[in-house]
Amino acid sequence: MRRGDNISYTDWQEVHVQKYTIQQGFGPVHRAAAAALYWRSFRGKLGKLMGPDARALAYFEIAMDPSYVFCAIGADDTLLGLAGFKTGNGSLTGGALRDMTGAYGWVGGTWRALFLSFLEREVQPGVLLMDGICVSPAARSQGVGTALLSAVKEHARHSGLNSVRLDVIDRNPRARALYEREGFVATGRVRTGLLEPVFGFRAATTMERSVG
Repeated sequence: MRRGDNISYTDWQEVHVQKYTIQQGFGPVHRAAAAALYWRSFRGKLGKLMGPDARALAYFEIAMDPSYVFCAIGADDTLLGLAGFKTGNGSLTGGALRDMTGAYGWVGGTWRALFLSFLEREVQPGVLLMDGICVSPAARSQGVGTALLSAVKEHARHSGLNSVRLDVIDRNPRARALYEREGFVATGRVRTGLLEPVFGFRAATTMERSVG
C-alpha cells in the first residue's frame, strides 16, 4: 500500500501483500486466535494485572471489537498479526466493565478496571491512537508488522486525520525499532511510578507519526 493509493477501507476489504492478506476486521473463526495472539504479545506488559492466563484470554475474547483492527491473514487462513486502533467511538480492547467482571468476577474485574484506567489515553482531534500491534512468532521478519502499520496509517489518512500515535514500553526495544523505521518519533514519556510492581514496566514512550 503506497501513499496515494485510492483505497477506501471497510470491514472485510482485502489488500493482498505477498503470502498474506491485510484486512480490516475479523470474523468469529479468528476471535479466539486474536485474543491469544494479543495476550501472548502483551503478557509482559499486562501479565501481573490481567493474569491468570485463562481469565485474560476469556476477557479479550469477549471484549475485542473487530471494527477497530487490521489483521494479517495467511494463505491457510491463519491469523498472522493484528494492529488495533482507538477512536472516539471505540477501540479494539476497550471492552466494558461487564466484560471485565464476566471474566474475573465482580471484585476482580472492578479493581482491574480501576488500574487499567491509569493506562487509558484520551483521543485527541486529528490523531488516531494505536491499540496494540502484534505479529505471530512464525510470521516475523516477513514484513507483516510493516504492512499492518501501513494499513493503520492509510486508514488514518483516509479518515482525514493528521497523525498516528502509540505508546511503547521500555522493555520492548524491538517494537520501538520498528516504529522508528516507519517514521515514528518520540514525543513524550510516561512513568508508572509507584504502580510499577502492578504493571511490570517502569515507563512508556509516546511516539507519533504524521500521515498528512
